[in-house]
Formats: sequence, C-alpha cells, structure tokens
Amino acid sequence: MNVSLYIAKRYLRSKSTNNAINFITYIAIAGVILGAGSLFIVLSGFSGLKDFTLQFTSVVDPDLKAEAATGKSFILTPENIESLNKIDAITSYSKTIEERIIIESQDKNALAVIKGVDENFQSVVSIDSVIDHGNWLDQNSNQIVVGWGISNDLSLGVLNFTKNINLYVPKPGKGAITSAKTAFNTVKVINVGVFFINESLNETYVFSSLALARKLLNYKPNQISTIEFKLKPGADVEQTRLQIQNSLGDKVILKNRAQLNDSLYKMLNTENLVVYLIFTLVLIIAFFNVIGSLIMMMLDKKQSLSTLFNIGVTIKDIRQIFFLQGSLMSIIGGIIGILIAFGVTLLQQKFSLVMITPTLAYPIAIEVENFFIVFFTISILGVIASKIASVRITESLVNK
Repeated sequence: MNVSLYIAKRYLRSKSTNNAINFITYIAIAGVILGAGSLFIVLSGFSGLKDFTLQFTSVVDPDLKAEAATGKSFILTPENIESLNKIDAITSYSKTIEERIIIESQDKNALAVIKGVDENFQSVVSIDSVIDHGNWLDQNSNQIVVGWGISNDLSLGVLNFTKNINLYVPKPGKGAITSAKTAFNTVKVINVGVFFINESLNETYVFSSLALARKLLNYKPNQISTIEFKLKPGADVEQTRLQIQNSLGDKVILKNRAQLNDSLYKMLNTENLVVYLIFTLVLIIAFFNVIGSLIMMMLDKKQSLSTLFNIGVTIKDIRQIFFLQGSLMSIIGGIIGILIAFGVTLLQQKFSLVMITPTLAYPIAIEVENFFIVFFTISILGVIASKIASVRITESLVNK
C-alpha cells in the first residue's frame, strides 16, 4: 500500500489536538463545498436562462434557411424545386419574401418587415403556438398577422373592419417623385391575428400571404427572398445542407438555427464564460484556506514528520502526504458540493422555490457538462493549492 496515501487519509480523517487547526480545516472544507455548489448552481441557472431565451426564437426559426447570396432575392427555378423534392431528409420547406415596409392605420404609422409566407409555413415552424389573439391568415386573402408591439403602437384590433390598414413600399426606379401615389406601392389589408414571441420580433414583423407580399413588391412569380426548411428527426444537418446547396447553387447562403441567432448565441456564451471566470476567481480565493490549513497541519504534525524522516521516509514522500491530503480534501469537498447543488437544482425544477414573476419560476437546466466543468475546476485548483502548500516541507523543517 502507498504509505503517503495511507498517512494522508489518516490525517484527513483524524482531528488535531489544536482546536484552532480543526476550525481552520473545517472552514477550508466548507469553502470548497460552497464554492463547488455555487459554481454548479450558477452554471445550471445560466443554462436554464439560455434555453429559456432560445426557446422563443426557435419557435419561428427553421432548421435551415437559404438566403440570397447577393441582393435581397433570387429566382427559384422549376429545376431547383425538382431537385429539392428529391432530398429525403427534408420534411417540408416554405418559400418566403421579406422586405421593409411602412404600415399605417388611422394616421399612425410604423416601420416593419413584411414576411410573406406560403401554405407550407405552418408545417416548417410552430407559428400557431405563438398566436396570442385571433387566428392565422388565409392564403387567398389580404389578411395579415402582426406582433404585439406593432398592434399596440398602431392600436390595431383583430378583424376590426372600421379601421383601414395600409402597407406601403417605395417603388423601384429613378426619376423625380411627383406624388405619394407614384412613390409607393400600397395595399389595403385586414389584421386577423396578433403573435407574441419576444420584444424584438413583436415590434418588427408583419406576416402575410406570399401572393400579397409578391404583389406589394412587384416580384416575379418565381422570385423569393428565402427558403426555410424543416428536417426529419435525426437527419444529418451538415449532409442535408450540402445537398440543398448543390440543388440551389451559389445563389444562396445556407444558415442553421445557431447562425440565424449568431449574436444572441455569442452574447449568452460570453455571459456564461464571464460568470464562470468570476466564480473561479472566488474559488481561487477560497483555496487559500486550503493552503493555510495544510501549512497549519504541517506545523502541528512537525514532531511526527520528524519521526518519519528519521526512520527513512524521504522529504519527497512527506511532501506527497500533504499533497495527497489537500487533493483529497478538494476532490471530496467538490463532490459533496456538486451533490448538494444537484439536489438544490432538482428542488427548484420540481417545486419552483425561486420565482422571477408570480407565475414564472427561475429556469434551471441540469446539463452533464456542468458536472465535469465544476469537478475538473475544483480538482485542478485543489491540486495546485496542495502543490503550493506541500513545497513548504523542507529538511530543515522536519529535522529540527
């Protein structure tokens, strides 16, 4: 049996005759436990917030989206459609048209983005789940569905025929503008629904039929802005992406869900990293207690160490004793802290102990990677702290 490990475990279990040293040791272990538990809870909390934030965008974001490589639109040929229909991994796809517009009602107006969608749009994204009032639009009509922000700004009701709603888009071309009639394409519409996703989308988007958007923008019958794809469960996204790219050629750029929300993902990941680094700094400070505890233990066991040295135990082996003791203290404390924090997160998930609002519990997501992140962080810091403390063992210390 490894003598250094045996003695290290004995020192870890046994109490010192000096109560002050016992107290310092308890504080050091408690610091490791609380530090590990706090880090796990914070990481789980940020994972929950990340999932909570992204769930709103994922409702209206497709698995893959093809955008025009140059300009705002591209031509979808019959050959492109035939090629897309042969890709087995695609469950459904929707052709869309997007452009900035002015929406006006009762002398009030707002800038918005019209998104004309075809009849397949509901099978690509779960748009029905975010309709807060009213219903989804009919393809064969001048109906629109607006966000909560636009609805509030313009005081738009649902199926309110007493209010005129007009959409305006500047006409393309050159020459002097002689009147508003010649400067804008316009179409009269009726609002049939209000959606609620998030503040940004609520204040930006107006959904309409593809035909209405095409008419408003003077697009050709096969001219579109994007194609949104829903893939079969378990489909290889990258392989399907290559197949779609081959079908459509260089006129489009394909983006997955993460790329569609690139700035949001970067912001959430950056916040997660910053919080992790801050709590790691707190843990580093806490591990000074471990170093202090080990040094006090060395001084307390000075006579025993001298006896070990005199019977032939090397300085290297004596250092190994306290290195192993500190490492075990850190690893065991880290495991206890993770288990306690795991129990706390489970309680939060089940009983909603902490609430953001009276109806919304603080989101918590338990991820396997967080267990490993916390365990390895605690272990590495514990090993470093133990190494720093163990090098204090010198021949002059044990031979006095």
